[in-house]
This record gives sequence, C-alpha cells and structure tokens, in this order.
Amino acid sequence: KIDNRYFPLTPGTIFIYQGETEDGIERNEVYITDQNKEILGVTCIVVRDRVWVDDRLVEETFDWYAQDKDGNVWYFGEESKTYENGVVVSTEGSWEAGVDGAKAGIIMEANPQVGDSYRQEYYKGVAEDMAEVLSLNEAVAVPYDSCKNSLKIKDWTPLEPGIAEHKYYCPGVGMVLTTMVEGGSE
Repeated sequence: KIDNRYFPLTPGTIFIYQGETEDGIERNEVYITDQNKEILGVTCIVVRDRVWVDDRLVEETFDWYAQDKDGNVWYFGEESKTYENGVVVSTEGSWEAGVDGAKAGIIMEANPQVGDSYRQEYYKGVAEDMAEVLSLNEAVAVPYDSCKNSLKIKDWTPLEPGIAEHKYYCPGVGMVLTTMVEGGSE
C-alpha cells in the first residue's frame, strides 16, 4: 500500500497530463495498476506510464514503487520502451535496483522539509535523477484542481547539466504540474 500524502498510488487511478513541448502537444497517461513486482525482496506496485506526442505513442514505461514503514516512497526502477512509428526502437533508460549496481532511490519523502536534497534513482550513467524540496506551501491551479499548500520540488540529473524541472504535488492527489525551468520549454 502506498498512501504517502504527496504520492498516493491507489490501484485503478489514472492521471492524465497534457502540455505543449518543443516536440508538439504531449499527453501523458499514468495508470496505477493492481500488479506487483518483487525486487530485492520488496513487493513493489507497478505503474504504467505512456506518452504520446501529437497523438503518436513515443514512450511506455513500467515503474516500480514501494513505501517503507516510515512513509517514504522508494523508486526501484523502470522498464522503458521508446517508440517510432509504432515500433520499439530503444529500451535505454531501463534499470532495476540490485541489477548491475543500480540502487533504489526515494521518489517522495514521508516528511519533506525545505532544503532536503536526495537521490530519486541511481544507475550510473543511465538513471541519476535528483530532487530538492523548494516549498511546502505553493499555490497551484490546474484544470483538475487547485491547492494552496502544494509541495514544490526541483528535479534534475547530472547526466543532463543545465536542465531542471519544478514539480508540484497536492496533498491527497499527487503530482499535478511539471514546468521546465532550465534548458528547454514544456
């Protein structure tokens, strides 16, 4: 069960995100499945994440998450596929904790505090996302909902210097908005 207030994963839930990117109109569907995968003896929930650009499927991933007894949500890896013209052309970015030196990271702390910085994933040279807590009371409004006390996190990776995003999480809902703040537009 994953019931972290900023990152709840209830099976059957579907999140749909849409926005304009440098490549076109992007639509991202995140589906919380009722499936599990065991990694390093930990039962992880499987989340399917599919991305379309201008109505063409470009990426599909299966992400694996688990929550510890303190309420931190850990990210144990992903199976990633990149598509071109309906055909898988790459699995780059795939990794699994415990395989080839890869390690799980914290995707969401149980009790985030401004200034906290942590590793979200680690597979040297492939997956090295980092996060920093910037605010606990950001006002954010999106078509689905608005909240005045969202968690604002900066995401970046040393693998892509000069690129960073801000992500906003509403309590009881999860991520509601992502904005590119360095290195591109989204």
